[in-house]
Amino acid sequence: MIGLAGVLALGAAGVFTLAPGIVENGQNGTLPGAPQPSERALALHKTLVIGDWHSDALLWDRDLRQRSTRGHVDLPRLREGNVALQVFTTVTKSPSGLNYEQNSAEAADDITLLFLAQARPPRTWFDLTERALHQAAQLTATADAAPDELRIIRSKADLAGLLADRAAGAAAVGGLLGAEGGHAFAGRIENYERMRDAGFRLIGLTHFFDNELGGSLHGEAGTEGTGLSDFGREVVARMISDHMVIDLAHASPAMAREVLATPGARPIVSHTGVHGHCRTQRNFTDDILRDVAAKGGLVGIGFWDEVNCANTVAAIADSILAAIALVGEDHVSLGSDFDGAVTTPLDASQLASLTHVLIDKGLSDATIAKVMGGNMMRYLGDVLP
Repeated sequence: MIGLAGVLALGAAGVFTLAPGIVENGQNGTLPGAPQPSERALALHKTLVIGDWHSDALLWDRDLRQRSTRGHVDLPRLREGNVALQVFTTVTKSPSGLNYEQNSAEAADDITLLFLAQARPPRTWFDLTERALHQAAQLTATADAAPDELRIIRSKADLAGLLADRAAGAAAVGGLLGAEGGHAFAGRIENYERMRDAGFRLIGLTHFFDNELGGSLHGEAGTEGTGLSDFGREVVARMISDHMVIDLAHASPAMAREVLATPGARPIVSHTGVHGHCRTQRNFTDDILRDVAAKGGLVGIGFWDEVNCANTVAAIADSILAAIALVGEDHVSLGSDFDGAVTTPLDASQLASLTHVLIDKGLSDATIAKVMGGNMMRYLGDVLP
């Protein structure tokens, strides 16, 4: 019996230590073949203030201070890629059988299994708000332990201080907390307040399924989906008054249009493609993206196949050019979806390859500076509290 107990203990340890890494390696791949940046591209890249709207790295329970062979993002790779600001989103629920067309909120939840396998605290096993708060606390603890490496950005003043210090030679990366889906509030405005007070400054209203705020782009109500619920309207109003970033990335068209019609709303689409350029269910129609820009928002271009209709650095650049043609160069930014269960043609350390390709595509240095982060910094400088 003692021997059997030892075997079981070793087996459990193997599940907790090996399984999450095996899962991540299968979910977050990086393809070989990113272009080698030219000397001109490297020189320009070093001058850029780079920002990215979307990484799910917190989901995978890695030490972000250590360079990993898994996934796309950690602090060493962000520094190597010259990233000034990374939005770290918290994923709290993902339906089994996930797809871009139609998902049920009642489907089995894959994140529960992942959190159990990662031996996360028991309070996170079946409570979506606690899952979000735990991931946020991990990022905050990293910043507290190494402020020279990571700073949490909660305000205009935080952002201005980070950018000034980086201009003076500091290497710290800014981290802005976001939530992928308002289901993390569990239908209670008190949970929204808890997350806001914990440092969240960006909320994606929905993820892959309809929730208490309204309809998802991938929910059960058809192509147009449902708009905001009464609770969703309450959350949007609070977000506007609290100077939070409203993210429409997975919202239904009906919800997106209702948010865009709300006075004071200035939403973004954090990670997407351009439907007129790549006609997939994942990408909003062009009229919605134009309306986002008209409200002063930004469109973040993703780095994976289903939003670009190809999985190369050149395909990312082509989507950026399509977005510029559609909404103008002042409304386009980066929204990689790094570590979001996608395979990409580059990781955070290789962003100079994208700068290289954008130069080859004929974009000016000034336009590249806007897309790679300048637009994002301007927007946050206006919107944050």
